[in-house]
Amino acid sequence: MRRLEDAFKRFFSGLAGYPHYKDRDHYTSFSYPQVDNVKKTFSRPGCIYLSKIGFIKMNVHREFPAQAISRVNVKYHGGKWYANLTTEIPEAEPVENAMKAVGIDRGINHFAVLSDETYIDNPKYFRKTEKKLAKEQRRLYRKKKGSHNRGKAKAKVAKVHAKIANQRRDFLHKASAQIVKNHDLIIMEDLRIKNMIRNHKLAKSIQDAGWGKFGDYIECKSLRQGKRHVLVDPKGTSQTCLCGAHVPKDLSVRVHECPVCGLVMDRDLVSAKLILERGLSVMA
Repeated sequence: MRRLEDAFKRFFSGLAGYPHYKDRDHYTSFSYPQVDNVKKTFSRPGCIYLSKIGFIKMNVHREFPAQAISRVNVKYHGGKWYANLTTEIPEAEPVENAMKAVGIDRGINHFAVLSDETYIDNPKYFRKTEKKLAKEQRRLYRKKKGSHNRGKAKAKVAKVHAKIANQRRDFLHKASAQIVKNHDLIIMEDLRIKNMIRNHKLAKSIQDAGWGKFGDYIECKSLRQGKRHVLVDPKGTSQTCLCGAHVPKDLSVRVHECPVCGLVMDRDLVSAKLILERGLSVMA
């Protein structure tokens, strides 16, 4: 009932479509809304106790306060089982003087360019695995529906998708953590990514880069560490010079050349510096 209520809330707020029943291949998780932390759930080292199932061995990738866990969600994804633990953490004290500010321009050639002239390369995980994924999908298409072989082929396709997602998520977490660690004020464009992916020439590259997740991770980590995260209007950041002159150029032009002030610089770096200026003006 809680899941159904959440699904209808997302539908009426315009975040998702109308809720439908999930078949056995898509309903892949179950939850324990109440956890007995003291007596059973984490009483055995290296294991987690699940009611009606028993003790299950668990690989813990991060230390957590067992006494503070309030909810456990068990999920099957990409051929593996995961236990997602929910807990409350204290709110971080905000940083008073944001001495280190940075503007970030998200792109495709470079994943991100920072206003301090730091370039983050785009790993392009989906592009690198695209041929292997297409091969597994062709094998799946040839299998008879409802057969055991089709189920095995579907699992192989799911594993490829899961690996791509895990690689991308790991990269985004590490990149966002490094940026938030080194800066007190992070300024980014308020991009309408859903509108941008309507361009079929750019949709796959934008989704492969994970722009939306990257922004969410920056915001979450900034809030957790008491840093500031500011979004600014993206209009004209790629068509404007640092001197304020309008310099129109299409995506094929990668170097910014201003006929007014004579500035010659990488277009993404110019955009990052403009984003930083807009963010500082908003803060002022």
